Amino acid sequence: MKIFFLFTFSTFFWSPFEQAAASVHYDKILTHSRIRARDQGQNVCALQQVMGTKKKYFSTCRNWYQGAICGKKATVLYECCPGYMKMDGMRGCPAVAPIDHVYGTLGIVGATSTQHYSDISKLRGELEGRGSFTFFAPSSEAWEQLNSEIHRNLIDNVNIELYSALHHHMVNKRMLTKDLKNGMTLVSMYNDQKLLINHYPNGVVTVNCARVIYGNQIATNGVVHVIDRVLTAVGNTIQDFIEVEDDLSSLRAAAITSDVLDILGKPGHYTLFAPTNEAFERLPRGLLERIMGDKVASEALVKFHILNTLQCSEAITGGAAYETLEGNTVEVGCDGESLTVNGVKMVKRKDIVTSNGVIHLIDEVLIPDSAKQVTELGGAQQTTFTDLMIQLGLASSLRPEGQYTLLVPLNGAFSDDTLRMDQRRLKTILQNHIINVKVGLNELYNGQELETIGGKLLRVFLYRTAVCIENSCMVRGSKEGRNGFIHILRQIINPAEKTLHEMLRNDKRFSVFLSLVKAADLDDVLSQPGKWTLFVPTNDAFKGLTDDDKDILIRDKNALRNILLYHLTQGVFIGSGFEPGVTNILKTIQGGKLYLKTVNDTLLINELKSRESDLMATNGVIHVIDKLLYPADLPVGNDQLLTILKKLIKYIQIKFVRGSAFKEIPLTFYKPIIKTYTKIIDGRPVEVTEKKVTEERIIQGPEIKYTRITAGGSDNEEKLKKLLEDAPVRKEQPTRRTQGGTARRRTRLAYP
Repeated sequence: MKIFFLFTFSTFFWSPFEQAAASVHYDKILTHSRIRARDQGQNVCALQQVMGTKKKYFSTCRNWYQGAICGKKATVLYECCPGYMKMDGMRGCPAVAPIDHVYGTLGIVGATSTQHYSDISKLRGELEGRGSFTFFAPSSEAWEQLNSEIHRNLIDNVNIELYSALHHHMVNKRMLTKDLKNGMTLVSMYNDQKLLINHYPNGVVTVNCARVIYGNQIATNGVVHVIDRVLTAVGNTIQDFIEVEDDLSSLRAAAITSDVLDILGKPGHYTLFAPTNEAFERLPRGLLERIMGDKVASEALVKFHILNTLQCSEAITGGAAYETLEGNTVEVGCDGESLTVNGVKMVKRKDIVTSNGVIHLIDEVLIPDSAKQVTELGGAQQTTFTDLMIQLGLASSLRPEGQYTLLVPLNGAFSDDTLRMDQRRLKTILQNHIINVKVGLNELYNGQELETIGGKLLRVFLYRTAVCIENSCMVRGSKEGRNGFIHILRQIINPAEKTLHEMLRNDKRFSVFLSLVKAADLDDVLSQPGKWTLFVPTNDAFKGLTDDDKDILIRDKNALRNILLYHLTQGVFIGSGFEPGVTNILKTIQGGKLYLKTVNDTLLINELKSRESDLMATNGVIHVIDKLLYPADLPVGNDQLLTILKKLIKYIQIKFVRGSAFKEIPLTFYKPIIKTYTKIIDGRPVEVTEKKVTEERIIQGPEIKYTRITAGGSDNEEKLKKLLEDAPVRKEQPTRRTQGGTARRRTRLAYP
């Protein structure tokens, strides 16, 4: 009858608490543990135990599937869930644990040392009496790990010291894990001392950074939570600790200089990663002096060591990013028993609990980007650029109070040939990567022009998933320093120097294509300012094309323009700006569509490989191909033309529809640059309207023999010629003499 009563009472008493607890982290993790162990029977929970230790966890999904905690392999254990127990001959844990007063419950949960100390300190009567208590009971292992001197002092004075210490673990009301909210402060039954509660998303609950390892064991007069360490009294703030700790004098000086120390004396829930004096001594002297001499930088440095959340070491079972008071994040993780910061084991002493947070002593100083000069922001993959900056004297020319943006290529972008260049040329290349203003990633926009310290203008191109500066696109890793930004690029920037037309004219590989462009009267399109992407076939694409074939093509100007303008699109599209593996559809000036994608860093155009991409021009970009492009849906209605195209294009089937004709494409898709201005010729004002003017003077001897003027598209050509012919011949002194006393000078003036 008594057993039935206890079973009924405990089931009735536990059920409301169990249901109410279903919405908090600890209980959610416990529910997952039940699910993982459902094959083991009723009320069984699956735990992970770190190999080589006694540490056990109700695990998150991440730790469970990794099979590790803090990077150490973990084995799976199956135990009765809190509040349940086994019965002989039955599977799982079908029985509810017996309910007793708090003193008796200490024995039920295995906290026998705490039960013994409660007995000898005369606390037993209180734990068996009337009331509603919460007892955070140290496990037997926790008492073994307690500092031997402290332990001895407690045992030597059981009626006062031990009694008070145990009272410090008690709260005068029942608090289940669902009631233990993150960041709350409880008042203990010893001298109203504070107990700082944290309830983390991974299900870990801590009290003064001691982890609850077995929670919610209901008693008739309260609840017992077993914790993994003995609690000590907390009185001082973080500021108080820094002010009296000799090993933190350097941090103290930095915190005073930056006016941050007072913050750590205010109420809150902070985590301070406190560098020791030795950590400061290891910093380069010039670096520390510069930072300490700059109040903004020193404030950033100190705040970068402070989290606005309380992170106990026992709550960290894997890596996570936490925001600092400085504004950026640090990665806090663990490696076995050691805490790591940004992946480095640097914590010498952990979990120094204060009234407003926790302190972890570290042996390295964390320097945030905001306290660094822009030249110090480069990482391991940008050392070639930063080393060259120092060697060529560019780093020292950037003033600490200046504002800069560095466009830094990855180490792999610098070939051996580049590094062997003359230093003056190499310096010019680096200058093309330094902007004299501070420009963040979110301030860049398509079509923006950035002026380098070398005077070059660099264009910005924004795409769906990429930001490119001229031919080079950014990778992740932009940073902001004290005097500028750094953006990481895949390649060395090659600023454009020539127009599309000039690039074709200067490269013999494109001579056939250029001759067809000229025949189609498209020279101006490629010469004028604009934003074009041109897919240029090399001469190899025209193998087998005879002079007669070429004449036939040229005679049908509509056909020729349709073919050529299928190679031209409006807008500048950098190959590495395309999202890898995704097809991008571009509409050509001809009207047809091109299908582009990048695969393994190779640009494909209609599945044809680009042999060389991202050749930058002042009015666009060139992608080199070795096949002539042709729209697959465009029919040919002429036998001769069909024969010619079949010679050149073998990768698609060209449609033939007798009598079909190519549409006319007027040159209205671009606006030529028209300039109207007054020109003084021999003292006479002349109104000139032109697209392009070239003036060529050939001087022989002391007198001008003749002057030739060409004004493409100008209505004033005849007027200019007549005025110049009628003008009196003007004598001019020669500036250069050749053998025989004859001077020769050629001057060419071009107006875009």
